[in-house]
Amino acid sequence: MRILKTSTHPDVLPLKGKSLFQRLASRAIVVRENDILLLFTERYHDYSLPGGGIDVNENQIDGLVRELKEETGANNIRNIRPFGSYEEFRPWHKPDFDVVHMISYCFWCDIDDQLGEVSLEDYEVKNGMRPVWMNIHEAIEHNKKTMAESDKQGLSIVRETYLLELIASEITQ
Repeated sequence: MRILKTSTHPDVLPLKGKSLFQRLASRAIVVRENDILLLFTERYHDYSLPGGGIDVNENQIDGLVRELKEETGANNIRNIRPFGSYEEFRPWHKPDFDVVHMISYCFWCDIDDQLGEVSLEDYEVKNGMRPVWMNIHEAIEHNKKTMAESDKQGLSIVRETYLLELIASEITQ
């Protein structure tokens, strides 16, 4: 899978001598013309691709399918094909490691029109996460405004906005 970008948060530099925790994730790209299936998170006031951590017993595709079903209620996930990976080094929020080395594997896929029930984790519910179909260009502008004006943004908004811009450039070609 092609590497789309490697990003290092300035707070973790220099990396030498720091303990790294590796986290692998799969993220779904589901588009219909200029609309894309995203997650809106009220706590961070941002849009992100559906997806999340790959469990120990899963491969990238299994993790993608599970996360997409859980977070959006997507049914009949099919025609899965690679888009690329985004690698990042950023601060880790637990005392056992200094830095999280996250690799997000992104995949195009198709789903049925009708979304089913979501099965969100407790923290996702508390953060006000919900699936939405959104015009991709409006989502990008929304995230950019959040980055410029909000003090409650999460660390993932930079990654998500970069990915959305790249996706938008590919679907409008």
